[in-house]
Amino acid sequence: METIKLELDEKKHGAFNLYVDDKKLGEMTVSIKPGLLTVYHTGVEPEAEGRGYAKKLLDEMTSYVRANNLMVLPLCPYVHAQFKRHPDEYQDIWKKQS
Repeated sequence: METIKLELDEKKHGAFNLYVDDKKLGEMTVSIKPGLLTVYHTGVEPEAEGRGYAKKLLDEMTSYVRANNLMVLPLCPYVHAQFKRHPDEYQDIWKKQS
């Protein structure tokens, strides 16, 4: 059974961490400021690749930002690629750099 937890420090830096049976197998590194969530990196452990965990992290992050009325600055190559590939799905939360 997989669980995703948003774990942040006092400066609101941290990650959405994906655990399977209490073992961390994936993470999406983020920071949160008023109105904005920045995604820096998405990674999945080599033994867990190909199971859709990166997409599950992306889905969890997008649910979180919509629930909290945030925009997303996708500095992570994976997240940026997903936003570009599916703009209709993410246009409401995508903060594009000018």
